Amino acid sequence: MHLLTKEIIAIYTANQDPVRAVGMAAYMKNHFSFLGISAKDRRTLIKEQMKASKNLELAELFQVFEALYQQEAREYHYAAIDLLERNIKRIPNDMTAILPYLAFIQEKAWWDSVDALRKPISLWVKHHQKSPLAEVMNWLMASENMWDRRVAITLQLQWKEETDLDWLSKTIVQNEENPTFFIQKGIGWALREYAKTDATWVINFVAAHQAKLTPLAVKEALKHQ
Repeated sequence: MHLLTKEIIAIYTANQDPVRAVGMAAYMKNHFSFLGISAKDRRTLIKEQMKASKNLELAELFQVFEALYQQEAREYHYAAIDLLERNIKRIPNDMTAILPYLAFIQEKAWWDSVDALRKPISLWVKHHQKSPLAEVMNWLMASENMWDRRVAITLQLQWKEETDLDWLSKTIVQNEENPTFFIQKGIGWALREYAKTDATWVINFVAAHQAKLTPLAVKEALKHQ
């Protein structure tokens, strides 16, 4: 096990709060165990380790990321994602470099980790001037896994005027008849966010697809219209 991984585990273990952990696990419907460390404390406690991660070789970076994800407590999974985000601009513009991380979308997956992992993946695509967008989208959309599909739908959140509307449309149309709650919620979220940039486009898109979209997706998409 890499020294950085050992340090993070030791720090978190020493700062766990079993009482708070019960409430945190209950909030996540007991899908995962928790140490009881708040998001703020979780990041503050390993600030130096995150800083040191900038000096890791890329192979070491993935080693630490993977080892953290292998731990039982959810805080370690969050730390792994924070680690990736901290170093995402160092990942080269090569699908073989990002694929090992994309594979973790399905690992111990629930909405919290999936939506958190989407962020560094999105940052990586934008950092490389969106040139990997098609490859990433095609990979995600080829998957039958709902979490991969959710990331495809929400990948461009907060891209505003830089949003690629062709890809936004494709990801939604591919999944518009999928009744899965997290898919439909993701569709609504993506459209509602883009409506902040172009409400007319979203209103027209929803009108054109309302027969296939679920009431949940429509409601979420038009929440602020």
